[in-house]
Amino acid sequence: MRSAEALGRIQLSPSFFMRDFLYSEIANVHGIPNLPDHPDLAIAAGRRLCQDLLEPLQATFGRIAIRSAYRSPAVNDYGNRHALSCASNERNRARHIWDRLDGKGMGAMACVVVPWFAVRLEQGTPWQAMAWWIHDHLPYSELQFFPRLGAFNIGWHEAPRRTIYSFVPPRGYLTKPGFPNAAGSHAGQYEGFPRLCPPASC
Repeated sequence: MRSAEALGRIQLSPSFFMRDFLYSEIANVHGIPNLPDHPDLAIAAGRRLCQDLLEPLQATFGRIAIRSAYRSPAVNDYGNRHALSCASNERNRARHIWDRLDGKGMGAMACVVVPWFAVRLEQGTPWQAMAWWIHDHLPYSELQFFPRLGAFNIGWHEAPRRTIYSFVPPRGYLTKPGFPNAAGSHAGQYEGFPRLCPPASC
């Protein structure tokens, strides 16, 4: 208990603590601990996710809500085996399983909702607008957009993949390396969006 409390108190960035990323419905309902086996790696990856992606996102758009973030291998495996929207443990290394390296190194992922964007989705703004804004402004590795609330996975990785995938019909890649739309500015796709606000200046 004391170790879990100490882990939760670790500050990953000015706005975020490790505890913000440990909540899991799967863990709570089924009584599976959602704590990292290798906390130092989870903390290092989580700090980059927060400092490089979540802080500037929140500074620009206002408060963001964390839907799902760190998953222990046991939690993720249970979710995968019971069709609870979790990819396999192997696929989630350096994604939702922050304390496992994948073949290219360290990474971390969180599923977030941006309330500012959720309101505009209801008003007819397409999900692609947020996707292209992030693509043009932040050093993300992966984005995956979902149908409800405009939620999306946003991942940091030390070897970024720079892929955007949609689970919103029609499913598929919006962009990835090699696509003709991967380079250049996409400002025309997100007119009316705020300028990037670096956290230190907001």
